[in-house]
Amino acid sequence: MNNVLELKGKRFIQASKSNNGGGAAMNSKIVVTNEIVTRLIEQLNQLIIFWKNESRPFEGILVSVYYNKIVAKSNRIAGLFKGAESNKAIVGAKFDENKSRHIITYYLQYSDLEHSISLLQKAKAVLDSSFTGKITKNTFDDRGIMDGVDYQNFDISKSLFKQVIADVSYIDDFDIERATKNDKESIITIYDIGVDAKALFKGIGIDVLSARILDNRTVYLDINQINLLYEKAPYLVAMATENLSDLSPEDFMDSYEESLMTIPSPVNEPTIGVIDTLFDDRVYFSEWVEYHKMIDDSIPINQNDYRHGTSVSSIIVDGPKLNPWLDDGCGRFRVRHFGVAAGSKFSSFTIIKSIKKIVEANKDIKVWNISLGSNQEINDNFISAEAAILDKIQYENDVIFVVAGTNKPNDEVVKIGSPADSINSIVVNSVTKSGLSTKYARKGLALSFFAKPDVSYYGGSEEQYIQVCEPLGAVNVAGTSFAAPWIARKLSYLIDVLGLNRELAKALIIDSARGWKEAPSPEEVALYGHGVVPIRIEDIVQTKDDEIKFLVTDVSEKWNTYNYHFPVPLKNDSYPFYARATMCYFPVCDRAQGVDYTNTELNLHFGRIKDDGSLNEINSDKQNQDMDLGDQRGFILEGDAREKFRKWDNVKYIAQTIKDRKVPKKSYTNKNWGMEIKTNNRLEPEDGVGLRFGVVVTLKEMYGVNRIDEFIRNCNLNGWLVNRIDIKNRISIHEKINEEIEFE
Repeated sequence: MNNVLELKGKRFIQASKSNNGGGAAMNSKIVVTNEIVTRLIEQLNQLIIFWKNESRPFEGILVSVYYNKIVAKSNRIAGLFKGAESNKAIVGAKFDENKSRHIITYYLQYSDLEHSISLLQKAKAVLDSSFTGKITKNTFDDRGIMDGVDYQNFDISKSLFKQVIADVSYIDDFDIERATKNDKESIITIYDIGVDAKALFKGIGIDVLSARILDNRTVYLDINQINLLYEKAPYLVAMATENLSDLSPEDFMDSYEESLMTIPSPVNEPTIGVIDTLFDDRVYFSEWVEYHKMIDDSIPINQNDYRHGTSVSSIIVDGPKLNPWLDDGCGRFRVRHFGVAAGSKFSSFTIIKSIKKIVEANKDIKVWNISLGSNQEINDNFISAEAAILDKIQYENDVIFVVAGTNKPNDEVVKIGSPADSINSIVVNSVTKSGLSTKYARKGLALSFFAKPDVSYYGGSEEQYIQVCEPLGAVNVAGTSFAAPWIARKLSYLIDVLGLNRELAKALIIDSARGWKEAPSPEEVALYGHGVVPIRIEDIVQTKDDEIKFLVTDVSEKWNTYNYHFPVPLKNDSYPFYARATMCYFPVCDRAQGVDYTNTELNLHFGRIKDDGSLNEINSDKQNQDMDLGDQRGFILEGDAREKFRKWDNVKYIAQTIKDRKVPKKSYTNKNWGMEIKTNNRLEPEDGVGLRFGVVVTLKEMYGVNRIDEFIRNCNLNGWLVNRIDIKNRISIHEKINEEIEFE
């Protein structure tokens, strides 16, 4: 077996984009006619009338644009509304029922609509006078025809006319979007209209306690308050989820075995944070658990309230001893356990607030396990409030959450429940001992796109249950709650013992689950994520003799973050390797943006360096080329980019297919391979500045030859510092660093 290699000492280079695109681009599938423009003008006039007659406690107006496709950032409105600043006015985004087009909501002023109507009228006049009432993509791109129009006669510039026509070509309708009403007490998120939430609700006639306001846009309302809100201002509601969550049920086999187990005292083992139900400190491993009760003393408690939390912590502390078949080689871990819920019902709103305080007060913990989940299904158009808080915490802090994929309460509930839609977290679904999906496992995806769950692991089934320790002794259980802690153990080992950052640790976990398997179907991803993680830690940090696996990490500061110094070994001037790469990063997310939730896109490019300096990429990805947008070689539709290349996903996996016919890849003048990380931001350019990424690259020798020594030698010659991730050496270093020194 070969150890995984860590390449350091040769920083990535940062470069800005050399051009800003080629101007407005029209939808090739649409012919813009004066009838279409006239209809849009009428719709905007109707919206002005509606808002002038609507009594409301805020100044601006909300307008939803029903686009005719899933639109890229460059195809959103950039001439109408606020022109190039229109993206900053977006307060919500969702897909239609068929998930084939965007519905984007803007917060504007009357003057913006009046200006848009004026522009549309001028554009219509140009259409009627110079283009016989209609314009096609071919005409739009014909510089000779477009330059021949005297735009001054119509009081509009050529560039603005083209941008307005381009805008129209992507729009079906203007209207007002209203959320579906909840008939239970709910966590309500309103559109960000720049007004203090307490004052806004008071203007509607709703008094909201400050304790029920989460972040000035998210509040907890009872049923009477909800009825009043939907009666007076339903257009304010961006999203709503029920507040009272049912703990996703686990399968407890009530046949207790009296615990006679013993355990040594902890020494310098890493600590994993657990946020769960209560913990019973009478169990045999209690010395390993630092327990904090976070619920009010007035809440009644019974013995069942300790079962779930105690069970989860028992796996983290002593899982391999309880389940020898799952001995992962990671040893034992200490736990800092926070009891935030009692019983099977709890307030999501209360737990959200608790999690923020807990993480902020425990900065030393890097890995957190959350095996609490809702019975309710996630929404296709927005991330749950609970998941959004986890994502924000992970962006702002150097931590990672491991979240259980939630279980089926009944056969009618199919999709995963919050917070298993957290994008930055590792979400874990459950499989049987044979590696098949369990009967209780629920399905992703999140926002109809993100691969949630991320991975799967053994959570117990009738074939082989998971043994845990409860207050009354050992018991057999099954559920995603008991799969997640095993992944938390592995992550803590990678981060706290081996010293990797969370980006590399997450990438290694996902890469180990995916391997060289062909691309899974959407149905497989919805159940298994990227696949089942290996049991032994050695199978994650070591690889086969015919493979070279190396890790690189850096931060993105500009549009292109690149390194062209990866010396893949040659044989007869060709590369006898298949290649794959997995990248993870933790972007800033904005729940108000709906389906366009992640603000930053890092796109991974890896391959040989051609003679013109560009990359011959292992997955033929033509996104983010530094070329004019009119160059069709670099043009990929937004829907295709999301489906084929996981655009906007914070996990990237690219790979070549292993084939029976072995054909080494030819080399170019530059014998190195290169890696580029291209950065795009939806809203603010600074969102992607300083964003750390971790990449795991695997090279598989076609003929089974071990070439790792040659690769290491080549790396040293290219200025790399190569660290072998040797488990024994890293453990020794970890123990030395953490040993307590007594001074006489």
